[in-house]
Amino acid sequence: MTLTVEQVRSATGATPARAAIWQPYLDVACALFSIDSPKRLAAFLAQIGHESGHLVYVREIWGPTPTQARYEGRLDLGNVQVGDGKRFMGRGLIQTTGRANYRATRNGLMEFLPEVPDFEASPEELEKPDMAALSAAWYWNSRNLNALADVGDDASFVQITRRINGGTNGLAERQALYAAAKAVL
Repeated sequence: MTLTVEQVRSATGATPARAAIWQPYLDVACALFSIDSPKRLAAFLAQIGHESGHLVYVREIWGPTPTQARYEGRLDLGNVQVGDGKRFMGRGLIQTTGRANYRATRNGLMEFLPEVPDFEASPEELEKPDMAALSAAWYWNSRNLNALADVGDDASFVQITRRINGGTNGLAERQALYAAAKAVL
């Protein structure tokens, strides 16, 4: 299923201009990872719409907030060197965070694409539209979120949110975007 700019706009809450920028990259990423039915697209677009502030942010806004300050030294994120917390802040449309996750994203994408930047050596590569979209779709695929999206009910959408966010932060907005996405798709 090829996405239109209007579908991207409605499903993510983006402005028409932002939707037009992202539509071709999202089309490629979704096709590569079989995010290709109305249910899958609705859930995926709603989630990345929230995670990216309506396709505006591909890099976490850094304070550092108390939560961000705790990235430093977190072994579960692979942040083992001084400065890794900020260096490997959330990037991409799904906000990949931590040295280990940057490495996993690179390695995972290499199974599907011949040329993938080394996100560990150049974290800012995840901010480029093609890699931001592909990394989000790869993450979605690696967590088997198409299966949950195929169920298509509210409980499954909450499970998707938990797998992406680790909790239910922003759930009301995610659900509103999901409703809009289902209506347009």
